[in-house]
Amino acid sequence: MEELTLKKLLKGVQTGDVAISEALSRLRNLPFESLGFAHLDHHRSLRCGFPEVIFCQSKTVQQVTTIFERLAAVGGNVLATRATSEMFECVRATFPKAEYNEAARTITLRQKNRNRRALPKVGVVTAGTADIPVAEEARVTCEIMGQSVRAFYDVGVAGLHRLLAHCQALQSMKVLVVVAGMEGALASVVGGLVNCPVIAVPTSVGYGASFGGVAALLAMLNSCASGVSVVNIDNGFAAGYQAAIIARQSNGKKTC
Repeated sequence: MEELTLKKLLKGVQTGDVAISEALSRLRNLPFESLGFAHLDHHRSLRCGFPEVIFCQSKTVQQVTTIFERLAAVGGNVLATRATSEMFECVRATFPKAEYNEAARTITLRQKNRNRRALPKVGVVTAGTADIPVAEEARVTCEIMGQSVRAFYDVGVAGLHRLLAHCQALQSMKVLVVVAGMEGALASVVGGLVNCPVIAVPTSVGYGASFGGVAALLAMLNSCASGVSVVNIDNGFAAGYQAAIIARQSNGKKTC
């Protein structure tokens, strides 16, 4: 339950438009709901500004579908990451408006209007085309949290002129997510061009000596650009979530 929804409910009780018994029924599952195999944190949006997100990896199709249904019942937006197309088909049977991003492997359901037409404050940058799936996870996450995103894909340091062509646009962003595999050099380069926070995402893209993204991770952790912070390998979700929070703070709002 989101803060605005809770305030509306309490106001309804105060004015007599909502019966106490109805309010109790709607609040019964706060702060969490037990499904046996999962405990859904319905209180999270009040604490953190966005509802619990479903991490689908290692879950069964039925588990994902059940969790999705219960989160959607609260009335907020729903995001599921690392989802398969089979999971999406089961979710769509109940929620026809649900969307699946095949590259990002995300399922989204928008039940709250979010201002995605605003001027983008978040930029998502990739070194190569192979990094796009992780970048798309970041973009989808950021957008479901209400932030407009501009993508700058395949602008890695192997052809630096591609990145410099977007320098002015990059400098207009409030926060940048930079996604790179191989040697992970792009985050440091971008960090030296802009005055906003840069969230670096190492990917597992690369030949053997990249060690499944460890080389890029270490390069980003050792960046000489002071404004660069780093999330885990292939964790586009965490980068998108943090970027949305930062962009939201720039509006003077503490919740998403």
